[in-house]
Amino acid sequence: MSIQVRDQVFSLTTNDSLYQMKVDQYGILNHTWYGPKTEMDMSYIEDYPEISFSANLWDTEKSRMYSLNDRLLEYPCGGISDFREPALLLRVPDGSSSLDLRYYSYEILEGKYSIEKLPASFDRDHKTQTLKITLKDTVYDIFVDLLYGIFEEENVITRSVTIRNMTPFEIQVKKAVSASLDLPESDYEVIHFHGRHAMERLAERTSLSHGTFSIGSRRGQSSHQHNPGIILAKNNTNETSGEAYGMLLVYSGGFEADIEKDQLDQIRATIGLRSENFRWQLKPCEHFCAPEAILSYSEKGLGVLSNQYHDFIRSHLIRSSFVHQKRPILINNWEATYFDFNGEKLLSIAKSAHELGIELFVLDDGWFGERHNDDSSLGDWFVNEKKLQMPLRQLVEKIHALGMQFGLWIEPEMVSENSKLYRDHPNWVLRSPLRDPARSRYQLVLDMANPEVVDYLEQVFTKLIEENEIDYIKWDMNRSISDFYAPSLSPKTQSEMAHRYMLGVYDLADRLTSRFENILFEGCAGGGGRFDAGMLYYFPQYWCSDDTDAHNRCFIQHGTSFFYPISATGSHVSAIPNHQTGRNTSLYTRGIVAMAGTFGYELDLSELSPKEKEEVKEQIKVYKSMQELVLEGDYYRLSDPNQQNVSAWSFVSKDKKKIIVQAVVFEHKPNMKKPHVFLQGLDENRWYRRKEDGHLFTGKALMKAGLFLPDQLGTDEACMIELEQIDSKNREAQ
Repeated sequence: MSIQVRDQVFSLTTNDSLYQMKVDQYGILNHTWYGPKTEMDMSYIEDYPEISFSANLWDTEKSRMYSLNDRLLEYPCGGISDFREPALLLRVPDGSSSLDLRYYSYEILEGKYSIEKLPASFDRDHKTQTLKITLKDTVYDIFVDLLYGIFEEENVITRSVTIRNMTPFEIQVKKAVSASLDLPESDYEVIHFHGRHAMERLAERTSLSHGTFSIGSRRGQSSHQHNPGIILAKNNTNETSGEAYGMLLVYSGGFEADIEKDQLDQIRATIGLRSENFRWQLKPCEHFCAPEAILSYSEKGLGVLSNQYHDFIRSHLIRSSFVHQKRPILINNWEATYFDFNGEKLLSIAKSAHELGIELFVLDDGWFGERHNDDSSLGDWFVNEKKLQMPLRQLVEKIHALGMQFGLWIEPEMVSENSKLYRDHPNWVLRSPLRDPARSRYQLVLDMANPEVVDYLEQVFTKLIEENEIDYIKWDMNRSISDFYAPSLSPKTQSEMAHRYMLGVYDLADRLTSRFENILFEGCAGGGGRFDAGMLYYFPQYWCSDDTDAHNRCFIQHGTSFFYPISATGSHVSAIPNHQTGRNTSLYTRGIVAMAGTFGYELDLSELSPKEKEEVKEQIKVYKSMQELVLEGDYYRLSDPNQQNVSAWSFVSKDKKKIIVQAVVFEHKPNMKKPHVFLQGLDENRWYRRKEDGHLFTGKALMKAGLFLPDQLGTDEACMIELEQIDSKNREAQ
């Protein structure tokens, strides 16, 4: 059993970890352990000295030895003697914010819990159990349900929280994190993923000092600037050894993740909704559900932790039927034409693409309304047949006649001031009644908290998709939210707007992806501005970044891989000089980097030389041969591009029989040794043959002594090495 309860000790076990809580003599739920399995009650390691100026619970009478301020707690609240970061803050009508949550009850439920109106993990095989622990305030009938989903084989524990107001009056939820994790030691570093537009999810590892380390987003989306996931790694942890904890939020809006090092050098990590300006009105008999957080632990390094997340997201979070399917190799017209195209130009690109083996043509921005640049027509989702010089359906039919699929770009959440939709419904945008809204990219944000808006968008896109036999949708979002005021909400509930906006987005995504199960949806938000676990629930792949420069992509895809599977990462070959950086990189290198993802092209194929076209054909052939390994295999980071002159990674089949190593050497320097990487995830007792020259290695040699990469002159030179396991008889025959 993955859940055991004995003497008010709750033990949650996965294959390689134990998560444990214990109710103490005062009814407080303590967190006692998260780490390797020990088969025992771990509360014996508690050591809480008497600390001056640490308030004591009233129940303790004259004892000064018990304070919530230094105990490891499972779900801490503010206001009654714990002075650290709280997980939950409420306000009742008398104005007080104190909560005193004590253990009330528990249930073990077969199957995985779900969360109303929010994306959450699931269990197709019905092997998962749910533990529900209910806490209750000592004064008010306020109940807090702590939910735990235990995925034993995946080494994952999911968490969520439900706050139930059973009082006769309205209360206010001011903060409700999805998961709080208290650890007794502080010899950890935090790995987080920062960035900006076109340089997202750059991995940064930093030591923790006393006080609070905090990341988050105020932008109404998870953002380019910070991704909603953190890793706590022991100081000596690397890719192949050492302890690490991951916390990943299944949410796409504003969030916060805090890590506090307290006066006893203990750690508290929390992750959840952004609490700044958040107030949720909870009427009698109503409840509020926090988003889900995915926790995982590894004592075998960061590589194992990442693969636990990859497998879990593929098997238990991405609900699309495409998750285990090979994806079509696509051509997107954006960097080839931008807004300057007609139907014949698009057909010429499609014909050239088809001749090279490309399977999906995607029509990007500019096909609707009077959209000739980016300052008009968002919201007017009717086809500009004058610009196309033909009906969209006719273009689709001609693309289909080539044997290709057809895809379309949309941006549902946005509206241009210069649009029929805005002129007809000026009250459908987020804006203060007394202030002019902030502009960004000449567009405003629709009020997705308004059910009328969601209903309208569902009707518009359903009609568009059904009338034109669309095979693929790219769903974009090209600005952050700056005006947090929804005309559809009352002044009292404006503090709910940011979360209600995301609930509206999820509602629309749920309706469209459920109705059109056979359409491949890809998410996008100015590139990777909303690349998170919440969106992956609906979209099996996400455009990694608007920066298609192969050199920069090495850093972006490196950081992305810590949590997110490569099979969900949109990555394409684009034109040179690169449109974002001006860099010239070989077609071979661009292809190698783009193969670490859902492969495609964004360039004018007619401008390629005959030699380059042959190279594209070969790239497509190679990618198709390795696509199953990319989609289903284990992924390992073999270098840190932030510290080394090489970015290297590998794909290893689950049976450890097939391996592909890919790498980009940034700069050749005179008199340098060959680049050298150590492989991971192999069977150390088996032999492997390098496909290129037949050279044999043991798995142990490849992992302990490593493998040299080709030494090539130039900058950003890529290579690819294939290895396959052989049996001992074949080796003896040689």
